[in-house]
Amino acid sequence: MNIVHIKVNSHVLEAILVDNSSSRALMELLSKGPITIHMHDYGNFEKVGPLGTTLPRNDEYITTEPGDIILYQGDMFVIYYAPNTWYFTRLGKIRNVSSRELKEILGEGDVTIMIYLPK
Repeated sequence: MNIVHIKVNSHVLEAILVDNSSSRALMELLSKGPITIHMHDYGNFEKVGPLGTTLPRNDEYITTEPGDIILYQGDMFVIYYAPNTWYFTRLGKIRNVSSRELKEILGEGDVTIMIYLPK
């Protein structure tokens, strides 16, 4: 199982990654160290921010659910707290958090997160 941690302020969220070339590339990137991403709210259903690099795309037409982690256009890291339908690359899903809890943790406006591999 490919697990990553996402630190948002004092909260640490656990996510399970799917098995595709995009998530494998993300795991390889994280093996070199944590990634910090400055994210902003978009459309009142997601937080989005630049990954700082381009990963392989595996786009498919999907409807997101709260907690979904998505790669958008190969270089944007997105955390959904409400549904949206479009062509995205699924990276994984945050575990054990409701839509309401996730929205509270991510907060209003901009937020900085850190993604890292658990020890």
